[in-house]
Amino acid sequence: MALGAGPLRIGVPCEVIWTAYEEDRVGFAYGTLTGHPECGEESFIVTLDPDGTVRFTVTAFSRPAAWYTRLGGPLIPVLQHAYARHLGRTLGRLVRT
Repeated sequence: MALGAGPLRIGVPCEVIWTAYEEDRVGFAYGTLTGHPECGEESFIVTLDPDGTVRFTVTAFSRPAAWYTRLGGPLIPVLQHAYARHLGRTLGRLVRT
């Protein structure tokens, strides 16, 4: 994977470390690889509750692995949270169509 655009793209190598494909729960998690700006894991789970409610859960933990993410300090978790909310909104739009 890569983040950014054009010459400002940076590689974010990662690998899927587990998947879930069950009757009421689907999702996956990835872990970062060497060269990723963060060191950690992130999971994305969609759950169907017995009452028909659909829930999307993102769980992440990481620490800086590159100079520029260390320099970003407290801004990095804010960006990660914004990205997770973006994913949730995108999933909501997909479900509605």
